[in-house]
Formats: sequence, C-alpha cells, structure tokens
Amino acid sequence: MTLIINPIREIPLIKPDDNLSQILLDGLKASSIDLQEGDILVVTQKIVSKAEDRLVYLKNVKVSQKAVRIAKKIQKDPRLVELILRESASIIRTKPGTIIVEHKLGFVCANAGIDHSNVSGLYGEEEDWVLLLPENPDKSAKKIRDDIFTMTGKKIGVIIVDSHGRAWRLGTVGVAIGLSGVPGLVDFRGKKDIFGYTLKATQIAAADELAAVSTLVMGEADERCPAVHVRGFPYPLRESSLSELIRPKDLDLFR
Repeated sequence: MTLIINPIREIPLIKPDDNLSQILLDGLKASSIDLQEGDILVVTQKIVSKAEDRLVYLKNVKVSQKAVRIAKKIQKDPRLVELILRESASIIRTKPGTIIVEHKLGFVCANAGIDHSNVSGLYGEEEDWVLLLPENPDKSAKKIRDDIFTMTGKKIGVIIVDSHGRAWRLGTVGVAIGLSGVPGLVDFRGKKDIFGYTLKATQIAAADELAAVSTLVMGEADERCPAVHVRGFPYPLRESSLSELIRPKDLDLFR
C-alpha cells in the first residue's frame, strides 16, 4: 500500500456563499492533480464554516444570565460562553479558560469547537468575530461529494476535519467531524492476526486516522493549506456518517 497525500494549493480566503466545490476543483487543477475515481478530499471545517456563513459578531450576541454566571466562574467572555451554550447539548466540565461540552453534533470537545484563529469578519475588529462549526458537517461533506460527481463524473470520498484535544493525552489531533463516502470505522473483528489469533475487539477509526495524517500536511497556523487530496486509502469507500465514530454514553468511561 502507498498512501499519497498532496496539499491543494492556491485556495483563496473563503467568504460566505463561496462555491467551495468549484474552488476545490480549481485548486486541484492549479496543483496539477488529476482527480480519479476513489480519491478522497480532506477539508478543514474552517473553510466549510466560512462558506456556510457560520461567522458570528460577538457584539451582536445577547447574553443570558446562565452565560454570565459561567463566564465569571471560568474567566471567559460571556458572549463566547453564550455561543458555547447554544452550540452544546450539555456541559461536561469547566475550568478557567475552558468549557468541555457535548456538542449538539454528538462529540465531546472544548468550547463547542468555536474558533478565533484565522477568522476575520466583514467589519469591526477581528477579535470580535468567531466561527462556529458547520451546522451539519455530514451534509456539508455530501454536498461537496455530490457537486464534484456532477462536475467531473468521479465518485470520491470527502472528510471534514477539525482539531480536537483528547482526555488521555496532551495536544490536539485532526479528527473527522463530517464524512461522506469514507468509512468512519473499519471492523477487524473476526479477522486473523499474523499468528492466527482471531481479533475480538479491534475496530479501526479509519476516518480519524486519515484526518490526523492529513492535518500534518495542512498545518495548524499560517500554512494556508485548508484541503488535501488523498490517493491510496487502504479501505473500500462506502456510505458513512459521523455517527459511526461517536462513542455511546454508556461506554464512555471519562464521564
């Protein structure tokens, strides 16, 4: 197996209502990448959120008393806390500077995935703008996938990635928060290892593995590479959704 991950260059700064699918195809052409059947595009949530106009101007946020109480306790902007509450199903932990929540999308993350970095609004000061996650990342991934099939006739997979921390290790890694056509989990239970032992519990988070290695190529700061092209993914593409990767609460030992 050879896995090839190439950055998609010359993607402009994304604005609300931009045609992201066409921009990705233009970027592939500029990068001299010939899209083939079975390829995968991995895209940051940031450009998806910007295209879907998930920008919020903090000065327009009306703050609830609950947000004020939490903000005072954790020393955080109450307007940001209000947005975190709106984007969350529940609060799991708080500490100064951070709120760990169960996002409405089902996964656990810090600050509901709301981002300040590399975000610029249409007016006012940059620090007064934040970016929410896509409202339905699976739907966003499917739209890109369907658009590209319509424009090229090629069946591909699409993953939308974000950077998340982990309960048991330091640092962030890229994880899939939306997918279409790429398996989230690959089940190895029942297969044999090299010594003939039958695997009983092994399930591979294939979409997250690809998200993580793609993030290495895309970078996290000023690299301006919000998407990559992948060829050689070792598992068959199929219909999929984020729900495959969400651990049920009754199996979550960290809550």
